[in-house]
Amino acid sequence: VVTRDDVEESLKAVFQFVKDKEQLLQDLRSKIEETKKKISEKQRERDYWLEYKNVGSEIHAEKISSLEKDIVEVKSELERTEEHYREALKVVREENQKLFDKHMKLLSEEALKKAVGYLDRDCRREIEENKWLKEEVKIYRKEERDLKAAVQLLEEENTTLVAKLIDIKLQHLQ
Repeated sequence: VVTRDDVEESLKAVFQFVKDKEQLLQDLRSKIEETKKKISEKQRERDYWLEYKNVGSEIHAEKISSLEKDIVEVKSELERTEEHYREALKVVREENQKLFDKHMKLLSEEALKKAVGYLDRDCRREIEENKWLKEEVKIYRKEERDLKAAVQLLEEENTTLVAKLIDIKLQHLQ
């Protein structure tokens, strides 16, 4: 039996969970912004060294290629991180939706139970009789299907017997 307090506590837990995930998402966005700043700084540095390289310094050519590799690595890491957190957010949203749907179902069931509790004795008896009648209808339909199958088998058997009888009479007539 789930009480209203249990459902409310569960909903509060779900909402707190969502709030925590949103805070995590904000933190990730700030990290992404920091990474983008790092990328722009590396880009400026790379531009500086490219200009220096074009002037003719081969001593620093190795440093320039290293920085270019760093920029590519940082960009790819950013893309992987963004994709990972995008997928994680999608999973969290799906989980939250499932939990929310489950809690809404529990709340509606509890509301139905309370509503039935407020009904008078005659209405409750009608509801119980309705449940009983539904079960009786299921049983009746199953018995009806069984009887129809049995009748069909008997009809097939009778047809076979009549055909044999006709064949035997034909043989005696000949």
